[in-house]
Amino acid sequence: MKIAVINEVSARDKNPYILSAIKKCGFEAVNVGMTEKDSAENGLTYIQTGLMAAVLLNLGVVDLVVGGCGTGQGFLISVMQYPNVFCGLIETPLDAWLFSQINAGNCVSLALNKGFGWAGDKNLDFVFEKLFSNIPGQGFPKERSESQKNSRAVLQTISGAAHKPIEEILKGIDGGILDRVFSHKPFMDLVKADCKNKDLQKFILDLARGKA
Repeated sequence: MKIAVINEVSARDKNPYILSAIKKCGFEAVNVGMTEKDSAENGLTYIQTGLMAAVLLNLGVVDLVVGGCGTGQGFLISVMQYPNVFCGLIETPLDAWLFSQINAGNCVSLALNKGFGWAGDKNLDFVFEKLFSNIPGQGFPKERSESQKNSRAVLQTISGAAHKPIEEILKGIDGGILDRVFSHKPFMDLVKADCKNKDLQKFILDLARGKA
């Protein structure tokens, strides 16, 4: 599993805790957002990190994106504006386990300031431990497994019908937002990596060069 971690400006100091928690579960993460060493000046907001997450998922360059913000709500709302993104707000280990088993989504939003007090890093450890503890999508309770599987398939269809193609969305987004996203080197390095959607990759790289 390839995991992208995308921190925005208000929660950049939590970045090492997230990376550590994922590593303890035996996975490596690609750090494409802000780090604790980055300046807050001209920092990435959840508007930009939501777009970045959607681009990576639609490219098929990662299997899971871990994002969030102060409360987790902003990133959740931002990223769900795009097609093929199925994000859950995760605050507790039980949230993580149920999201994995019932929803089997491809994006996680963390509340990284609200309630992040003493032992907040330990809570993150337990969250990722439960998120990865079983094969996703097995269902809970077990007798609801088939119904939940069908619901996930229906949501994928609805997502396709409810959203414009991501290329069209990108063309309509404010140039200042795109410029900030395209200027973030760790993100663009991953955009250029091997991916499933080569046509979208070419479109994004052309757009970044001003040729689309």
